[in-house]
Amino acid sequence: MKDTLKLAVKEGGMAEVLAISLPMVISHACDTVMVFTDRLFLARLDPELMNAVMGGGLASFMMMSFFLGLTGFTTALVAQHLGAKKKGDCGLVLSQALIFSWCAYPVILALRPGAYWLFSFIGVGKEQLVFQVSYFNILIYGCVISLMRMSLSGFFSGIARTRIVMFASFAAMITNIGLDYLLIFGNFGFPRLGIYGAAIATICGGIVGLIILFSAYFSKRNRREYSIGISSFRFDRLLAVKLLRYGAPTGLEMFLNILAFNAIVMMFHSLGPVMATAATVVFNWDLVSFVPLIGIEIGITSLVGKYMGSGHPDKAHISVMSGLKLGMGYSAFIFLFFTLSPALLVNVFRPLQENAVFASAFPVSVFMVRVASIYVLVEAMLCIFIGALRGAGDTLWAMRMSVALHWSMVVVLAVILRFLNLPAQAGWVAMVLFFLVFSGFVFRRYREGKWRKMRMVEPAVPPEIIPEIGEV
Repeated sequence: MKDTLKLAVKEGGMAEVLAISLPMVISHACDTVMVFTDRLFLARLDPELMNAVMGGGLASFMMMSFFLGLTGFTTALVAQHLGAKKKGDCGLVLSQALIFSWCAYPVILALRPGAYWLFSFIGVGKEQLVFQVSYFNILIYGCVISLMRMSLSGFFSGIARTRIVMFASFAAMITNIGLDYLLIFGNFGFPRLGIYGAAIATICGGIVGLIILFSAYFSKRNRREYSIGISSFRFDRLLAVKLLRYGAPTGLEMFLNILAFNAIVMMFHSLGPVMATAATVVFNWDLVSFVPLIGIEIGITSLVGKYMGSGHPDKAHISVMSGLKLGMGYSAFIFLFFTLSPALLVNVFRPLQENAVFASAFPVSVFMVRVASIYVLVEAMLCIFIGALRGAGDTLWAMRMSVALHWSMVVVLAVILRFLNLPAQAGWVAMVLFFLVFSGFVFRRYREGKWRKMRMVEPAVPPEIIPEIGEV
């Protein structure tokens, strides 16, 4: 009796949130290190190459972002089926995500000219543009690898086996860093490929991670527990429609947000190499600070999905509050780091040889890092509450609010830089202020509690007759 009561206290508590979120934090940190390493190594050669990698990488991510958001919703849908005691359907959910991944591949490749148009429309410099297009072209052909990784990661996150995702991401990171060192610089007799080597290393790292995830999915334990077999690899109209219905808003949100973010980055890049370098350095550190919160967000989405699927919104709320405490503690640490050590962070990207562009960009980057420290404090609240709303199925509202935030920042930045001709620093300050204001709307939506009444999956046993743990 005491053991079961103790277990009941832990449901939704910090320990449970950490158990699921920490591996996802590490997993996303590994993915961030992959991107960070590409840019850092190339920055040692020339800031223009670093800027091209950021522009090309963002464009590649933008092209597949809708489908990444769609397949990524596998986490919430699998979690809700798990909570509803329908384990046999979890594998079927993944099958729909994999089918969508392969259907998306030719569509993404066909849309490549849209990225070239965007580069031209924004006005990327000619020298940077050549490398940016080359990097983008290599990455885009490997996009199906990313889509399948997202689908499988969503499955394991949904069943709360996030350590597998962490291990796969770690292996992908090690592969990428090793190949970066060999192919970018031409060490140990390998060809010196520069930016082309960075793209090849990224794809190879993704392949290693995908192999590990598939191996775990087809393991004896997984096949037995979730009825994985030939029958689970088929198209299921009901589940496909459900994944589209709830995942499409998340995918559309991701696409529009990445498109907006890409436009923001390109507007800074269009101001010349100095501003492009300053913005790239700051966005690199912004990514590093933000990604761990994505891991916590996925953990909250999984837990909220599970408890909503079992008909226990109060336990879902406890999970959200535990995640909020964890996220706020992390954000406070980042706030201090950004405030006290901005010059140290910027100097990480200093080229091996003296570079006039970097020297001019240095003071601007330091200012922007200090300003960024203001909004990191509310990043945790935004991620946690958005994750909770998605886990409950409130994806349409989350999409509208998130898209409104990002495109409002695009409009404001365009007015400041293009029409008022104010310094880029003024645009950066305005973006941060917009971020603070919109975070309040997300909190208000969660507090209204409409998410508590949402249902994506009906429990196999009505919640009113499921005994609370500890009552047995």
